[in-house]
Amino acid sequence: MDNLTHSLVGLFLARAGFRRASPYGTALMVLAANAPDVDVVSGLGGAVTYIEWHRNITHSLIGWPVVALMSVGLVAAATRTKLPWLKAWLIALVGVGSHLLLDLTNTYGVRLLLPFSGRWFHWDIAPVIDLAIWTILLIGVAAPVLVRLVGSEIGEKDPDSGKAGWAFTALLFLFAYDYGRSVLHDRAVEPVASRTWEDGLTPRRAGAFPSGNPLVWTGVAEMYNAYIVVPVDLRGNFHPSVAETFYKGERTPALYAAKGSLPFRKFDEFVQYPLWMSVPSGEVENATKVTLLDLRFGTPRAIGFAATATVDAQNRVRDTQFGMGGARPR
Repeated sequence: MDNLTHSLVGLFLARAGFRRASPYGTALMVLAANAPDVDVVSGLGGAVTYIEWHRNITHSLIGWPVVALMSVGLVAAATRTKLPWLKAWLIALVGVGSHLLLDLTNTYGVRLLLPFSGRWFHWDIAPVIDLAIWTILLIGVAAPVLVRLVGSEIGEKDPDSGKAGWAFTALLFLFAYDYGRSVLHDRAVEPVASRTWEDGLTPRRAGAFPSGNPLVWTGVAEMYNAYIVVPVDLRGNFHPSVAETFYKGERTPALYAAKGSLPFRKFDEFVQYPLWMSVPSGEVENATKVTLLDLRFGTPRAIGFAATATVDAQNRVRDTQFGMGGARPR
């Protein structure tokens, strides 16, 4: 999820009672709720380094207690305060745990089992930035302010009046919203997975990926030779006639040459619905343009994350690009 969401969830966890366990409990909880994203510094090394190290060990079960301990150390150093380490560490564990849980809800996912397994876990129920979640959390921030303003008019002295209650309410609504999205996700997958598609085939696997509207999803069905991408609108009837079919690329020497390059190797570890494409290059004579994209984030008509390579007639990789739309040279 985005860092505004992580920060506000950390704030509400602190207000719900965790801040009382340690000095600077609120600062510690908010920092811990964001701490796993320290790996964004990997972006300084370019897109390939970023895709390898973002949501890496700092988002794993083994990294969880270590990142929590680092959070305690940072707060202690910044405030020059001797914190009760065990209590502060337990608070930080909750904050880091909230981060991992929120990141699990979106399509990008996390690698919880590193360094033993690079498997990605993703629930695909919410986009990385969800305006409905922002609304829930911002109401949780604004409501106590309004309550305090009203209270000041009638002589209320407690500046924390209502904060804990609104924090609990916001967290409860967030949980209910994500649970509702999980139910809608299952409903979106069902018609894609159960349908008999072209040539009487049923999917090997199927998925549904979220949009900003909880009732609108993108369904993907994987066949042995192709992917079928279809919009799923839960407000009306399912219309498979508007589905698009994208055939899996032929395994050519040019494709294998591109597959061996660093951007493709790292991206291949990340993709969940890989689509390979090979077409003649319009820039280099007798060369082939090889592209690998992930259908979770785009299609050949609107490319999202993608790796692209130009492979010459001797199956040598002339150049590679990686990024959104394959736009960053490497």
